[in-house]
Amino acid sequence: MIYRIRHLTEYEYQQPVSLCYNLAHLQPRNTSYQNCLSSKLQISPMPAYSRKRKDYFGNNIVHFSIEVPHRKLSVEITSDIRIDEGRASPELNLDLGSTCAQALEALKTNQSKSTLVAREFVLDSPMIKAMDALRDYAAPSFTPDRPLLSAARDLTHRIFTDFTYDPTFTTVATPLSDVLQHRRGVCQDFAHLAIGCLRALGYPARYVSGYLETLPPPGQVKMVGSDASHAWFSLYSPEEGWFEFDPTNDNMPAEQHITTAWGRDYSDVAPLRGVLFDGGKPQAPRVAVDVQRLEG
Repeated sequence: MIYRIRHLTEYEYQQPVSLCYNLAHLQPRNTSYQNCLSSKLQISPMPAYSRKRKDYFGNNIVHFSIEVPHRKLSVEITSDIRIDEGRASPELNLDLGSTCAQALEALKTNQSKSTLVAREFVLDSPMIKAMDALRDYAAPSFTPDRPLLSAARDLTHRIFTDFTYDPTFTTVATPLSDVLQHRRGVCQDFAHLAIGCLRALGYPARYVSGYLETLPPPGQVKMVGSDASHAWFSLYSPEEGWFEFDPTNDNMPAEQHITTAWGRDYSDVAPLRGVLFDGGKPQAPRVAVDVQRLEG
């Protein structure tokens, strides 16, 4: 499957911004199932400085600065992505593989490079702190003899069932404890919640940002800008690797999930962040995302 993704972010300011420095996680990364065929980034006004590089996690990032006064900032990226259709039907039997107890023991004893790197994702991160409440919520799914992947799938389903998708309840700064208490949030919150649960039990888990293709009802035309940025999580099992789960949609990501970046939590992979001088009272950005099938 080949997709074309267009992601547009626009900021308008009450007063001219004299100078801004920005960091963008917008170009999708290559993975074992995904290949970025091309990517074009357009920034207006024209940056005085722009540099591409890889971050600590191997994500594609761009630093740029705008050094002329401006009342509007526009950042648009268009990327063509090939997704391995085998990802849509990996034929995984979640009742096989390491048990929860075996995985925890292997995390202590396995000295492979992948396991040593994965251990970093057991630690607290800026937006996710291990709490007893998270461990207690997750514990019923992770009995010692249960296969780890089956337990993670059960946790995914429980979050989907127990929590209400509510875009009016949280912001980027809402504490995870509030999400757990009120059982409301959005995809970012549910990914953070699952990761916090797993880390509280001692399992490595990372945050995955990307896109999810949405399809219109039968007989209707898809609206421009109707797709959205999305987030889910990935769990590491020693000797088995990383496996992805989407608690917002109660599934394991397939070909309609396109990965942009991954890290410890949202703060590592925010699509666009920066520092500006002047501009007046902050205004919410306008974001439009289109995910279009080119082949499939």
